[in-house]
Amino acid sequence: MQEQPKQANEANPSRRKALKLLAGAPMLPLGAFSLSTLLSGCGGSDDAVASTPASFKSAAFSSMAAPSLANAAAMATTTVASTLTVSMSDGSTQDYKLAYQPFFVTGDMVPNGNGGTILSGGYYDINNQPIIDRSVPGKERQFYSDCPDGSSLLSLDKPTVAGIKGRAVFAVVQFEYATRDQNLVSAYGQLPSPIAVLTLDQDQTTGKLTLVKYHNVDTSKVNGLWITCGASLSPWNTHLSSEEYEPDATTISSNAQFKAYSTSLYGDEARANPYNYGHLPEVTVNPDGTGTIKKHYCLGRISHELVQVMPDMRTVMMGDDATNGGLFMFIADRAEDLSSGTLYVAKWAQTSSAGAGSANLTWIRIGHAASAEIQALASSLKASDIMDVATKDPLDTSFSKINYNGTFNWIRIKPGMEKAAAYLETHRYAALIGGSLGFTKLEGTTVNAADKIVYTAMSRVEKSMVKGNAASTDVAVDAAINAGAVYALNLKSGQKDTSGAAIDSEWVPVDMAAPAALVGEDLAAPDALGNTASAAKIANPDNLKFSEKLRTLFIGEDSSMHVNNFLWAYNVDTKTLSRVLSCPAGAESTGLHAVDEINGWTYIMTNFQHAGDWESPVHDKVKATLDPLVRANYKDRFGATVGYLTADTTSIRLGKRPG
Repeated sequence: MQEQPKQANEANPSRRKALKLLAGAPMLPLGAFSLSTLLSGCGGSDDAVASTPASFKSAAFSSMAAPSLANAAAMATTTVASTLTVSMSDGSTQDYKLAYQPFFVTGDMVPNGNGGTILSGGYYDINNQPIIDRSVPGKERQFYSDCPDGSSLLSLDKPTVAGIKGRAVFAVVQFEYATRDQNLVSAYGQLPSPIAVLTLDQDQTTGKLTLVKYHNVDTSKVNGLWITCGASLSPWNTHLSSEEYEPDATTISSNAQFKAYSTSLYGDEARANPYNYGHLPEVTVNPDGTGTIKKHYCLGRISHELVQVMPDMRTVMMGDDATNGGLFMFIADRAEDLSSGTLYVAKWAQTSSAGAGSANLTWIRIGHAASAEIQALASSLKASDIMDVATKDPLDTSFSKINYNGTFNWIRIKPGMEKAAAYLETHRYAALIGGSLGFTKLEGTTVNAADKIVYTAMSRVEKSMVKGNAASTDVAVDAAINAGAVYALNLKSGQKDTSGAAIDSEWVPVDMAAPAALVGEDLAAPDALGNTASAAKIANPDNLKFSEKLRTLFIGEDSSMHVNNFLWAYNVDTKTLSRVLSCPAGAESTGLHAVDEINGWTYIMTNFQHAGDWESPVHDKVKATLDPLVRANYKDRFGATVGYLTADTTSIRLGKRPG
């Protein structure tokens, strides 16, 4: 099924007869799998509902075929041709035909909740004024993003948004960047990332989500946002954003990208402070559908990708999308409060160099800090105040050589600046104290709480991870896997850091290895369509989210090795990997959020970005055919879709209507 959903078909009459016995039980788009009162015999007959309702037992996704040029239209849009099969405790099963439901294509004018409209994905400066693309005289317009990314879906106890006919549900959506201006010149990282709160009307008959209000969050109080990518929903119902590829403060005077960013934000190329970026923003949704934001400066200034808070509401695992990146862990002082805590970096003790490699993990304590004190340091210090940095050997023994961003630095910390170095120059400091800064593109992170396993995506196993590479450190696998892998990290309590001090968490990773089914496969030569990695396996995993109810790990790709990027579902019990959605060619899968239940329904939030971003050789065979189709679908490649994976609207009613 392609992006535009089909009209609802008439429900099965025999099933409708049984459903009438369930007063007020709502239809759900993907199944209220967590509820104990489920319809008895949901795959069965006209018999009366049993006195003891059947309960949910398990779920499995069928795998759709990858689209081909025989159906070029399917390759040029979001395509779904998969099925979810739910098994019940009485042995019955029910199939859900899946579908994709968009809220909007960026660049659409959408309701602002006040009777007017607002540009979706639009960019704003520090004064909340639209940033105008003036690259083509006579066609001036507000910049808008073609790269929606991290999403969170949530509900509030007492929403106050007007015009809701069913129930109010809220989505927070962030926009990573704009690929280009109208003159087709790259705009990557040159605009302050927008973030929006969507108020959605959840139909209590069908479960469909409809946009009724779009609110652009004011980010001026946090100095704007820098390259927001993956995101997660905190256990306390806030949206945890990200700022990746922190600008190097030691070379900022020659950084044209950052100067353009500062100009877009402040109208002054020298105004923005690099130390205000590379942190963890947190958005709180208000009952009226607006949002407020703050930044936490105490989780390390790294290439934050997608963080995951453990069930203790204190321990945070973080992706670090960098070359010579690290595995970082933060343990907050208080539950549901990331404003202070202790930061650690992992030490990789390799146990195997085969494939994606494996290791035991220990933890080096970086330090303890409060966000407010690090923010104060950020506003008062320059890089030269914190450390001396050389890119060539200064032949001075007071300097230490470290691996940094695929190359080497020689650094020397200024007296009394250890805390500033630890939290504002975290990559350099973590390497200096012995952290294993050897990962390449460590991205999405998620937790399987029942089994106490963290999953983390390594988009590419290359460069600093491969033995013999100049940038390699403790991580040294035998050969590159350009298609990447997803690693599983077992979590335990009672751990100590490398100094012998106790780590105050029951959710500490102790080892790291990639399950065989979650390792990509590079091809020696492109296949008939152009894929340079096997289309039967994941390639360049990025977004990860785990569904506790479905026992399923969802994996979104950011690949230049698959002609179409896919969203996958991996059942951790059966070890089955299923392709469930295909993005438009040239687009990456983003915005993933597996929502077990909101008011009895289950959804999988998923977006894409930069459709038609053609790369050679992977798109050489399809570009001529697909480019005009993608342009027609997505505003000449300036637009991208925000939406969710659901079931077709003929889904039956399973859940008990909320009170």
